[in-house]
Amino acid sequence: MGDIFEGPFYIKQKEGNIVSNMDGEKVMLSISNGKYYNLGKIGGVIWDLIEKPISYLELVDSLVNNYDVDRGECEQQVLSFLESLKKEELIEIKEGSIM
Repeated sequence: MGDIFEGPFYIKQKEGNIVSNMDGEKVMLSISNGKYYNLGKIGGVIWDLIEKPISYLELVDSLVNNYDVDRGECEQQVLSFLESLKKEELIEIKEGSIM
């Protein structure tokens, strides 16, 4: 995917966001940039999982174990979602050991 995702890494939410559930989907307001985001249902699940630092592999394992999804497809979709969150500066990424 991108240069930020080479090797083992951990992900966690950045602070300063207001998150709410609306009709089964997570929506968020970033206090730092004033933008609203609709994370959707699975995006909301991922958001909850990254509340505390979690490795990328643990994140994918959790989704594969709880949803009927092919691991390869899951990895691809999760990386794409994380890239979007990183671009908007909504998450922190740390390579190597836990944050």
